[in-house]
Order: sequence, then structure tokens, then C-alpha cells
Amino acid sequence: MPAPDEPTALPVTFRPVRTRVVLLTVGSVMLITFATVALAMPAPWAAADRATMIGTGLIIFAVLALLSRPKVVATRDGVTVVNLTTVRRLAWAEVLRVNLRAGDPWVYLDLADGTSLAAMGIQPGIARQQAVSDARRLRALADALGTGPADAA
Repeated sequence: MPAPDEPTALPVTFRPVRTRVVLLTVGSVMLITFATVALAMPAPWAAADRATMIGTGLIIFAVLALLSRPKVVATRDGVTVVNLTTVRRLAWAEVLRVNLRAGDPWVYLDLADGTSLAAMGIQPGIARQQAVSDARRLRALADALGTGPADAA
């Protein structure tokens, strides 16, 4: 595989675009379907029944929208990891290593405090080649702007 383009223009956002498109499309279709069924219900159905159907469609859409939220934003100052319900801002010096091993569901960042952080914005599920490329670009940025692999010992 070719090396990542140098230098990478900042800021750069890594996001599983295909996964996001699929999730938001399915969520929209489900919401439209539930709303259509609610509005097409025969007269004996009460307004509460219709509201329940539309509410169910909204809940399904909200869950799928939440699942499409993850991203990783790299700037000159650091990296912001947006996962399902959390946002974590890291300085480049805090990121020691960027890992995407075979079988991993997403990238993991090894941090200076000895922990690792899942970066769900780069996930090889639907687009493996894109995820590998994005992980390499993020690794290059971490090496260039952070402590680098030599200091990660």
C-alpha cells in the first residue's frame, strides 16, 4: 500500500462515511414508514396509537443517528475523538500510538497515561481499505506532531 500523502492538510476529519450513509438512510426510511403507517391507520385507531407509531419511528431514527455520530478530528493542536456518547479532546503529546490490528472493530489510541481510547470514527466494517488509509494518516500525524514512536517506549 502506498504511504500516506505528506503533508496532510489540517484540520482533517475521519468518519466512516459509508456506515453513516447506510445508518441515516435506514433511519430515514424507517421513520417515513412508521409515519406513513400511522397516518394510514383506519378510523378506529386512536390518536395515541398514531403517536406511538410515529414515536417509535423517531426512536429508531435517533438510535441510528447516534450510531452514525463517531468521528475523529485532527487539528494542529491535537485530536478530538467523538464516540457514541462521549467527546474527548487530546493533545498530540498524549497520543503515543495509533493501532488498527486485524480484527479490531475500530482504531485504538494508546495514551501517555497508560490507557487506550477507542476511536470509533475509523472503523473497517464496510470500508476496510479506507479505514486502513485513515489509520495510517492519523498515525503519521501523531508521529509528526506528537511525541513520535521513538518516545513511546
